[in-house]
Amino acid sequence: MPLSIFGFRALWSPYFLIAIALGIVLYYLITVKWRDRFEGSQPLTKRQAVYFLASMLLLYIVKGSPMDLIGHILFSVHMAQMALLLLVVAPFFIIGIPNWVWEKLLSYTMFKKVFMLLTKPLISLLLFTFMFSMYHYPLILDQVKLSLPLHTLFTITLFFSAICLWWPVVNTVKGQPQLHGLKKIGYVILSALLITPACSLIIFVDVPVYETYSSGEAWLQAMALCVPSGTLAGLSGLGISGPELFTNMPTLYDQQLGGILMKVIQELVYVVVIGRIFYSWSKYEKDNADEITRKDLLKRHNLTMHG
Repeated sequence: MPLSIFGFRALWSPYFLIAIALGIVLYYLITVKWRDRFEGSQPLTKRQAVYFLASMLLLYIVKGSPMDLIGHILFSVHMAQMALLLLVVAPFFIIGIPNWVWEKLLSYTMFKKVFMLLTKPLISLLLFTFMFSMYHYPLILDQVKLSLPLHTLFTITLFFSAICLWWPVVNTVKGQPQLHGLKKIGYVILSALLITPACSLIIFVDVPVYETYSSGEAWLQAMALCVPSGTLAGLSGLGISGPELFTNMPTLYDQQLGGILMKVIQELVYVVVIGRIFYSWSKYEKDNADEITRKDLLKRHNLTMHG
């Protein structure tokens, strides 16, 4: 059946689009229009604006476009959503927020204490791994997909854990946890290794484990999270009983593909990240070596002149 039967609201989430637009307007007001009202503020750079807008665009694609609806039908699309949200949107969001705004947020003592604790490299790794693994545990994911409050709470908490994960890698705020060189590369590689067991269980299990993607009744209840109740009730007479009406892919294959997509997207993102880290690190080392060489030559020249 075509997805259009679910209606415009389910496919394009107009209310979520309005929320994204308001967020962009607020960002513009704080970082450009009202910037002079904040002590210590600095002009918004083109790089920051591009990264923030990219994070908002990707956020809408992941949670507001038809991709979100399809993610309730195909587990593989759900995992692609998670990969983009946690591994791309989160770091883009951090980079897009100017340092002076982060510093203002961290000026609140309670927030600073909690945030600095959770963004310590070891703690942030364990927090993200725990949240990701727990979220995709079958019993928990099925319950989350049947309750809008739980779904919202878990999504926000998981995204916050991704912010904590990426903070030591991409943040440039003074006084905040920052890794450099080989430590940063090791941190990224360890992050990839830690979520491998959760993805492996999804890939190699030989039976469907998520009722909201395999049981018709549970699936219909889960669809209520993204399809208006009136629309869903009106479709009951069409004989819609499960995701098999919208795809030819067996549930087990879809489930295994989801685990594979998560790992593939993660590896691609991490290869790019490690490449950028290595390039920046080698450039820093080269510049420092050139500076030391220049100072040494200047010192020798001065000694020669005085000698």
